[in-house]
Amino acid sequence: MAVETPSRTPGGAAVLDKAPERVRKQSPRYKVLLHNDPVNSMEYVVSTLRQVVPQLSEQDAMAVMLEAHNTGVGLVIVCDLEPAEFYCETLKGKGLTSTIEPET
Repeated sequence: MAVETPSRTPGGAAVLDKAPERVRKQSPRYKVLLHNDPVNSMEYVVSTLRQVVPQLSEQDAMAVMLEAHNTGVGLVIVCDLEPAEFYCETLKGKGLTSTIEPET
């Protein structure tokens, strides 16, 4: 019974074809916006932002709340569509006004 050995190039090294590189298209990102809220206390808004978006620090949440308070709208986070929708809906569920829009 004959055993076949894999063929090799003269130097003994196996030749590997390089796979073509794939260009990954960046998925569109969305801004989660918090709108000014004359009803809830500033402390409630900050603590709610931190509960809903855990990656926000106390300082970040405070800055978002102040931006919304001073300009009418504050940028909470920029992320993919699904988490953006989740954050927006969760903020609304806690009595805050939030929208999402494409990042441009």
